[in-house]
Amino acid sequence: METGGRVEVSVKTPSRLHICLIDMNGDLGRVDGSLGVAIDKPNVFLSASMSGEVEVTGDIEGRVEEMARRFLTKVKSGRGVSIQVKETIPAHVGFGSDTQLSLAVATSISKLLNLNLTVYELAKIMGRGGTSGIGVAAFDKGGLILDGGHSFGENKEKKDYLPSSASDAPPAKVLLRYDFPEDWCFIVATPKVESRIHGGLEREIFKRLCPIPAVEVGMITRIILMKLLPSIIERDIETFGSGLTELQDLGFAKAARNLMHPATRECIRMMLEGGVYGAGQSSFGPTAYGLIKKNEQTRTLEAELRDLLESFGGGEVYITGPNNKGAEVKVYNKT
Repeated sequence: METGGRVEVSVKTPSRLHICLIDMNGDLGRVDGSLGVAIDKPNVFLSASMSGEVEVTGDIEGRVEEMARRFLTKVKSGRGVSIQVKETIPAHVGFGSDTQLSLAVATSISKLLNLNLTVYELAKIMGRGGTSGIGVAAFDKGGLILDGGHSFGENKEKKDYLPSSASDAPPAKVLLRYDFPEDWCFIVATPKVESRIHGGLEREIFKRLCPIPAVEVGMITRIILMKLLPSIIERDIETFGSGLTELQDLGFAKAARNLMHPATRECIRMMLEGGVYGAGQSSFGPTAYGLIKKNEQTRTLEAELRDLLESFGGGEVYITGPNNKGAEVKVYNKT
């Protein structure tokens, strides 16, 4: 498609809260599996148009340029692209920033080149979803997402316990997706801390904590199947919230509890004492979340959480609703 800079593509992504990994045991021949939900903010927001070379302006220019070049190389395109990054998701705090950013970059270029690739295909090109499929599915259609993980063992999709950043497995496939109730929201607290779990440290943690005992995997699956999923269909926020909290005491989340930042631990405690329906840490954090109803009076809790984070060096507290649509992709003809 000859564009000559006449076409511009904009992409605005959701974020995701990663509720839990399901099976980090693998004795049934599958591993991983995830439950999570897409949320309205924070967002990646960028626009792109064809150019004579790869040019990036705005936030984290080097990282975005690296992603753009990777995609162009993978699809064997000699074209250039100009990308303006207007908003980004904080990195390594529990929102799945790298997946949303890489898919936003890949989607914008794919649209410009008229490649007609699916989100799953884009994720595979960009190397995302190799452990959890929640971020990829959140970008695609949003909602509450359950994925089925990967086959496990010699000559299977995975033979080791690895985070997405270190896995070359294909994106995990979605087993089911439900619209998350629009009148349910999350109060989110993200401490401003220097120690964040990613890269080599994350790989070491997976190696050290796995395999998780099969009995705990069984409890996780029971809570998901017989508590969380029915309560979404029945719009039972009390039961759903209690299930969220219970999952924090099982499996990989329980094994990783000693790694939780004290600020996150205190945020979760304060949320539960402040009346949220359920609370937990997203992925490795340090972001904590609490489930509430839309328009509930939470000003006192928000103020207390902000004061708490100030005592730990600062951070952000806000309310965000679910995202049931996925990324917003718009194509503009500038002629």
